[in-house]
Amino acid sequence: MDVKKNGEVSFWYADIGGVPGYRPGLPGDQTVDVCIIGAGFTGLWTAYYLKEAEPGLSIAVVEKEFAGYGASGRNGGWCSGEFGWSKSRYLSSGTKAEIIDWARQLRTTVAEVKRVTEKEGIDCDFLMTDCLTFAQSPAQMARLRDSYNEAMDWQVPTSRLEMIDGAEAASRIKIADSHGALVRHDVARVQPAKLVRGLAEAVARKGVAIYEQTTVTGISPGRVETNRGVVTAKKIIRATEGYTHGIKGNERALLPMNSAILVTEPLSDKLWAEIGWEGSQLLADGSHAYCYAQRTREGRIAMGGRGVPYRYGSATDQRGETQAETVEKLKAILYRMLPQTKGVALDHVWCGVLGVPRDWCATVGMDGDTGIGWAGGYVGLGVSTSNFSGQTLADLVLEKTTERTGLPWVNRKPRKWEVEPFRWLGVHGMYWLYHKADRNEMRDGGRETSRLATWANRLTGR
Repeated sequence: MDVKKNGEVSFWYADIGGVPGYRPGLPGDQTVDVCIIGAGFTGLWTAYYLKEAEPGLSIAVVEKEFAGYGASGRNGGWCSGEFGWSKSRYLSSGTKAEIIDWARQLRTTVAEVKRVTEKEGIDCDFLMTDCLTFAQSPAQMARLRDSYNEAMDWQVPTSRLEMIDGAEAASRIKIADSHGALVRHDVARVQPAKLVRGLAEAVARKGVAIYEQTTVTGISPGRVETNRGVVTAKKIIRATEGYTHGIKGNERALLPMNSAILVTEPLSDKLWAEIGWEGSQLLADGSHAYCYAQRTREGRIAMGGRGVPYRYGSATDQRGETQAETVEKLKAILYRMLPQTKGVALDHVWCGVLGVPRDWCATVGMDGDTGIGWAGGYVGLGVSTSNFSGQTLADLVLEKTTERTGLPWVNRKPRKWEVEPFRWLGVHGMYWLYHKADRNEMRDGGRETSRLATWANRLTGR
């Protein structure tokens, strides 16, 4: 494995001087108005908006590791304001007009994150840009056109989305075998560790107590049990996303899906001239297995993908360390899309988990009887969605009726994941079929979408 660093949580922490030290743990039994479990984006945004609305609230955030340890400090740095799931699946919970309005509100989160970072002085390399999803075959281009047409049916503004041909796409980033791209405007690139650490500092300045190295062992109405004492609270928020399975009674609520990122050394000006990518756009592809990338502040490429998608029994990584198999898969994606980078040194690789519900649709809610709320299941688009979750959870905690609290994802509860080994077999079977479908399309010239991808979606209900 020719990568200098593996794990160490993520490159984003190496970029800011290393993994941070710990805040003090819970000092013993406490009584507060609101207890939030998890100091990632969801928990911290919730605390932020609660304090903005009601400065006198007493809030405790309890975190097993440190603020931003999980996906919030390891993700690809996309602040997109996009759905990471099928809009049509919410038709059982709301009307098409309500879902269209929800999509409109979600798009405003990019500007909202920008507003807060400026107000709170959070330097997180925030940059407004575009997101280009490239097609490297006719089949991929057809799927992107289908996505565009579907978006138009859901009334996504044409100012937000456009299709460009191969020549135009290649003029922006010189992706190999470019047939065109789907372009999303008004998205942002961020350095996620800087954002989550800055948000934690902003929340702490407002008087929120963040207790780190504090493991939650049980949740019940009005009571959060930890290894350091009990927190008694009128309202409790479970904001644990990909780590939700570790809380008793929630073992099958969200599947911890692995995702991994490879970061190159800084590229030379000469190589950047060969590649293009002058606008620091976010980058993806139209393959079934999917990838995501950004050009970082200092001129590196951060390329992400699923790698080994799921560990048996919902096991998670040790501080971001990933397998050699995942490294090879990420290298293959990088070289397939940008063969100009062969020979570039690879500085850092890591992985983390994101929370996936059984129906692949995010939820947020509050049980009025127990006073326990939750949010998660962002399926890889959590940077912006977590901001909207935080706004919504603040409304629900304060028992306010707003335009957010009546949206179709509120209080929606998907069924649980299957027990092992069916869970492992299903997820690995799905990704085996996706990879096989991608290989078949490349082998056949990519004229038509492989039926294997359709079978993969049916297998897990994606």
